[in-house]
Amino acid sequence: MAGKSGITQLRVGRLVKAHGLKGALKLELFTDEPERRFVPGATFSLQVPPSSPWHGKTIEFAELRWYNKQPVGFFVGIDDRDAAETLVRAILWVDQDDAEELEPDTWYDHQLVGLTAVRAADAPDAEPVVLGEVARVDHLPAQDLIIVKTPAGDDVFVPFVSAIVPEVDLEARRIVMTPPGGLFDPERAEEARPEGQ
Repeated sequence: MAGKSGITQLRVGRLVKAHGLKGALKLELFTDEPERRFVPGATFSLQVPPSSPWHGKTIEFAELRWYNKQPVGFFVGIDDRDAAETLVRAILWVDQDDAEELEPDTWYDHQLVGLTAVRAADAPDAEPVVLGEVARVDHLPAQDLIIVKTPAGDDVFVPFVSAIVPEVDLEARRIVMTPPGGLFDPERAEEARPEGQ
């Protein structure tokens, strides 16, 4: 999401459901750096329906805790379960300075969406085969998936692991893949679709 000059809005989490009686909310994380993003005093923009009392507002983070390996957030001014319920399903966005340094082999979703997905060339002088375009990135508990929209309009779910995605070239606007045999065949693509997708 584009914002002010030099600033991009990044989606970093979603509030899944109220937790307990003191205003806590379970978090679905869209960041590999929760301890850095979810710190006391951090401010998030809220993506909620226009009918929500939170529409157009921001919220300040108070504390991140972990319960049974599940992240739970506490927010300033959200002191009971009723207040927490008003925030369920809200998506949290944060301003990200485009100049900020990232760890090696780390990319934000918005950097990957729109890249051309190509199959790694079999020979040094061979042309790579275009597989499609990155439509989105899904963050699942087991692993991240890159969803590639093929020229035929199918969605193919590609595990975002170095063995299958060895190269991301932002300058060339492409992502190189070595997908298992048949993954981009329509029948196999349907088989690879995670349950519920």
